Amino acid sequence: MQPANIPYFERPLFFFDQARFRRALERGEKPALEIFKDAAGGAEWQMAERFREGEDVRTLVHERALFIDCLLHYAWHQYDWPDDISLLAVGGYGRGELHPHSDIDLLILTDGTAPDTVDNIERLVAFLWDLGLDIGHSVRSIDHCLELAAEDITVATNLMECRTVVGDDRLRARLNERMSPEKIWPADTFFSAKYTEQQQRHSRQQAAEYNLEPNIKNAPGGLRDIQTISWVAKRYFRVRTLKQLQGKGFFTEEEFAILQSGEDFLWRVRYGLHLLAGRAEERLLFDYQRELAKQFGYLDSDTQLAVEQFMHNYYRIVMALRELNDVLLQFLDEAILQRGERQSVTPLNERFQLRDKTIEVTQTKVFLEQPSALLEIFVLMAENPNIEGVRASTIRLIREQRHLIDDDFRADPRNAELFMQLLRSPRGLSTQLSRMTRYGILGRYLPEFGRVTGQMQHDLFHIYTVDAHTLQVVRNMRSFRSPEAWQVHPIAAEILSRMRKPELLYIAGLYHDIAKGRGGDHSRLGIVDADAFCRRHNLPSRDRRLVCWLVEKHLLMSHVSQKQDISDPEVVHDFARTMGDREHLDYLYALTVADINATNPDLWNSWRASLMRQLYQATRRALRRGLENPIDRDEIIEETRGQAHNMLRAMGLPAASVDNIWAQMGEDYFVRESADNITWHTAAIHQLHAANAKGQPGDTLVLTRNSGPGEHDGATEVFVYTPDRANVFAAVVTGLDMLNLNIHDARLYNSASGYTLDTFYVLDESGQPLLDEPRRLEQIRDTLQEELALVEDYSKVIKRRIPRRLKMFEMETRAHLTTEPGDLYSTLEITCADRPGLLAQIARIFVDHDLRLHNAKISTLGERVEDIFHITDADGELLRDDDTNRELEQAICDELEAIQ
Repeated sequence: MQPANIPYFERPLFFFDQARFRRALERGEKPALEIFKDAAGGAEWQMAERFREGEDVRTLVHERALFIDCLLHYAWHQYDWPDDISLLAVGGYGRGELHPHSDIDLLILTDGTAPDTVDNIERLVAFLWDLGLDIGHSVRSIDHCLELAAEDITVATNLMECRTVVGDDRLRARLNERMSPEKIWPADTFFSAKYTEQQQRHSRQQAAEYNLEPNIKNAPGGLRDIQTISWVAKRYFRVRTLKQLQGKGFFTEEEFAILQSGEDFLWRVRYGLHLLAGRAEERLLFDYQRELAKQFGYLDSDTQLAVEQFMHNYYRIVMALRELNDVLLQFLDEAILQRGERQSVTPLNERFQLRDKTIEVTQTKVFLEQPSALLEIFVLMAENPNIEGVRASTIRLIREQRHLIDDDFRADPRNAELFMQLLRSPRGLSTQLSRMTRYGILGRYLPEFGRVTGQMQHDLFHIYTVDAHTLQVVRNMRSFRSPEAWQVHPIAAEILSRMRKPELLYIAGLYHDIAKGRGGDHSRLGIVDADAFCRRHNLPSRDRRLVCWLVEKHLLMSHVSQKQDISDPEVVHDFARTMGDREHLDYLYALTVADINATNPDLWNSWRASLMRQLYQATRRALRRGLENPIDRDEIIEETRGQAHNMLRAMGLPAASVDNIWAQMGEDYFVRESADNITWHTAAIHQLHAANAKGQPGDTLVLTRNSGPGEHDGATEVFVYTPDRANVFAAVVTGLDMLNLNIHDARLYNSASGYTLDTFYVLDESGQPLLDEPRRLEQIRDTLQEELALVEDYSKVIKRRIPRRLKMFEMETRAHLTTEPGDLYSTLEITCADRPGLLAQIARIFVDHDLRLHNAKISTLGERVEDIFHITDADGELLRDDDTNRELEQAICDELEAIQ
C-alpha cells in the first residue's frame, strides 16, 4: 500500500483513469450508476487477468481495496453530508485487504450529534448494492460502538482495524483512543477471548488442517489463524502491523518469513478460489482443487496427479502455519497471562526442568551441546504424566536446532535407544509422536516419514494425509489398551493385553503406508524402509521379520474378509497358511482394525467388524486344528444339517417336509449358510408350501430380520424365495436402492425345483443395521414384493441425482474376469465410479449376457466401488475361454460407461 498520509482517492491506480471517471460524472454522459459499473467491471476484468498472468497477489489484494476506496469516495460525494460523520472501513477491508468476493465491511460513524442523515444513508447503501458491491454496513455513534465492542469480542476486533475512507478522520481517532486496552478489552482478557474463539473455530473444522475439502480461512493453519496471531500481538504490543514487531523478540526472522510466505500462498489460493466460484467461497472443493492446480502450473507425474502435488504443498504450508500459531500464541500466553505469576521450578535432570507444569531447557545451548536431547525431551514427557506441554522458548529452540538431526544423529545408538524407549513407554506415545511431528522432529529422525507429511490421495476414501493417518493408526493401537476397548474392540483389547512386544505393532503402524506416493506397490516398497529401521534400532531378526511381514501384508486381512467368501473353508485354510501361527494372526488383526478405523470414520461399522471377527475366529480354529488337517467339506455339511435338523424338530416341522425341501438344495448352500439361517429359511418355505396346499396363492417369500450373534451379526438380512426368472436380482437390488439401503453381501442359490433363494445383507445410509424397526422391515418386504411382481417385464433402473462429490471424480471403469483351477465359479471384479442404481445396472447387464450370478461382495470405497461377483454361464458352467472373457470384460465396461 502507499503511505497512509496520502488520501486514498489520490493514490495512483494505473488501471483506473480517475480523471476520466470524474469528467464522466461531471458531464453526466450516462447515469452515474452506469459510469460506476463500467469502472468496476473494467477493474474486475483487468485484475483477474493480472492474477492469471501471475502478478503478486499482495499487490492485487491491496489494489482491490484501494480501488473500492476510490469508488466509495466518489459515491459518498454524490450526496451532501454534515461535518461530524465519516465512512470507515472495518475488518479485513479495514486492513486494506480485499479479495474478489470478500465482504466490504463499512461503518458509518457519527459523534451522536449529527443531524438526520437517514435518507442519504439509505440512498448510498442502495446505490452500492445496485453497483454490485458485497457490502456489510452499520450506522453507529462512537458511544454505541464502544457499548457493542465491550460486549462482543468480534465487534471489538473489527473496530481495532478500522480506517477512514472518507469524512472526518477525527471521529476514528476518538474511537480508537476510547478503545485502548486500558479502557476496554485489556490484553489478557482479549487474548483469552481470542484463544477460546480459535479453539471453537478449530472444533467446528474437526480440529484438522487436512480435511478433504479444507476451509482455507477457518481451518487450523488457515488465514484466520494468521489473523489471530496478528490481533493478539498488535493488542499486546500496541502496533498497527506485525512488521513493526520485527527485532522485538516476538518472532524470529524465519518465523516472520513463514507467516508472510504462508499468507501469500493462502491469499493466492483464496483469490483464485473466489474467481473460480464467482462468490466468496472459502472451501477448497474438489473441482476447484483441480482447476487451481492447473492454473498454478502443476503437472501430472508418474507417481502423483497435479492436484495431489498442489494439495501436498497446501497441507505442508498450513501445517507449518498451525505449528507457528501454537508457538506464538503460547509465547503470548506466557507473556500475558502468566506474567507476574509465581512459578515453581523443579529440576528433572541437568538438561531439563519443570516450570509449573511445562518442560523447558535449563540453558539455551542444551540442544547444541547434546543433540540427543531433541529426542530425550519427548521421552521425559511420555514418562511424566504431570508435564502438560513445552515452554514456548524451548519449542523455539527445538525448531531452530532441529537441523542437528542428520545422518550422524540417526546413526547414533544412543538416539536409537531413546526412540525405542519412547515406543515402549506405557503412556503418552501418540501424544508425543504428534508433538514430534508438529515441531518437525519426527520427519527429520525418520526422513521417510517426512516425505509423506502432508501427502494426500485425491479421493473420498482416504480422508487424511498419510502422516495424519499414520499417527491415528498408532493412536488407535494405544487405545486398544484402555478399559473402553473391551467393549468397542474386544478382540483387539484381548490381543494387546497379552502381546509379546507391542512396540513391534507400533513400528508396523508407522511404516505400513510409508511408501505411498512412490509408484508401485507401497506394501512391498515399504518393507525396505521398515527393515532399515529395525536394523538401525537393533531389533532381533525374529522381530525384524515380523515387522516387515506386517508391512507387506497389512491389506490382506481386510481384503480377504471383505472380498472373499469367508464361509468357504478353503478360503480360511489358505489365509491360515499365510498366517502360519497365532502371533502373526494377532498382530495382523490389531494392525488391520487400527488401520481401517484411521482411514475414514465412516468405514468401520458393525458389518466390517463382524467380517473381521469371523475371519479371525475361523483362522484361529484352523491354526488350532493344524494346517495339515484342513476341515473337510463333507464334515461341514453333515454338522450343519444335523444342527438345523435338531432346531427344526424342536419347532415341530415334519422330517419328511424338511428332507423334501433340502433335497432341492445343492451342497454349496449347506457349506455357506449357518444352521440358524437354514432353519429360518426352511421353516418359512415350509409355511409357504403349507399355505399353497390350503389353496392360498403366492409363490414369493420375502423375510427380513436383524442378524443375531454370530455370522453377519452387523447387518440386516433380507431373504427372498421366488421362482427363478431373469430379472429377480435386478428387481431386488432396485427395490433396496429405492429404500436407500446399501447391499454389502449377496448369496444366491438355485434349487432343483426352479426357485432361487437369495440372501442380502444390507445397511442403512449411516452404515448401520436397521435394528428394531418393524415398520421399516415391513416396508422392505412390501417394496420387494411389488418389484418382484413386475419381474417378467422388468425395466426399472434407478435414476437419482449423483451427489456433488461423486461428480468430481473421473474414473476409468475396469472389469476383470478370472477362472482358476478348482473354482466353483468364475470371478468378475468390477471397479468403477459409484452412482445411484449401479448394482441394478450391473444386474441388467448380467441378464443381457446370459450370466448367472451366485454370490456378490459389494465394497464402496469413497467415490469408487470395487465389487466382486461369482458367476457362471446360463447353464452353470465356468467361463473358461480367454478370448470370450476379454470381449465380455470390454462389453461390460462399455455398457457401464454408456449409462453413467
